[in-house]
Amino acid sequence: MRVDFKGASLIRSSFSGATIRFSNLTDLVVQECDVGGLSIDTHDLFFGTLFVNGVDVVPLVDAELNRRFPGRELQNSRTPEGLRESWEAVQEAWAKTVDETPAQLRDARVGTEWSLAQTLRHLILATDAWLVSGVERQEKPFHPIGQIFTGAAEGGFDMSIFREATGFDEILSVRAERQQFVTDCLATVTEAQLEEERANPWDPEGDWQPTVGDCLRVILEEEWAHLRYIRRDLDILRQQGS
Repeated sequence: MRVDFKGASLIRSSFSGATIRFSNLTDLVVQECDVGGLSIDTHDLFFGTLFVNGVDVVPLVDAELNRRFPGRELQNSRTPEGLRESWEAVQEAWAKTVDETPAQLRDARVGTEWSLAQTLRHLILATDAWLVSGVERQEKPFHPIGQIFTGAAEGGFDMSIFREATGFDEILSVRAERQQFVTDCLATVTEAQLEEERANPWDPEGDWQPTVGDCLRVILEEEWAHLRYIRRDLDILRQQGS
């Protein structure tokens, strides 16, 4: 349901148990409200501010996630060494997550969130977009089992190039291949190369055009963010099954 509350004042209203997704909450003010159990989960948190009782909690959340996910603090590194260290850490964390996930949970989902299998397919696509297309500038970068982001079809993206995976083994095989692509790139990239300009794979004519370093940092952000999402959801699924 689409509702426009821009500029509105809502008093003594109840949103208890409601879910708000893909919405604009910028400059929203919440005062004197019962917020027990309020949950905010968005990667966009780190591109702005969020004040709770006058305190910007974004740096606090960022620091706590870095504590929980060692190596995440280097995802925005400006050096090849830092990017390599972050990549190695997140790949080790992903290997542990995949190995510890029982077969019956690989395709299980929490609501509309992606399953483990879908998440791995999305990371294949992210590598194809930001490394194979963005850094290497290949004309046909996408593997057909990549999981495109929500809303791509409505945005005019050609969905005919994609198909479902034949099974989890194919996902792991293609994923391993893409992981090696990134490993090989990071093994040889120099600081000077990190500053080379590239086209935004999703918006070649847009205002923001990344460098090679930006492309690699986006890959790392995708890896760390989706690792958190899937661990969160797997915990929920395990609790539901216990």
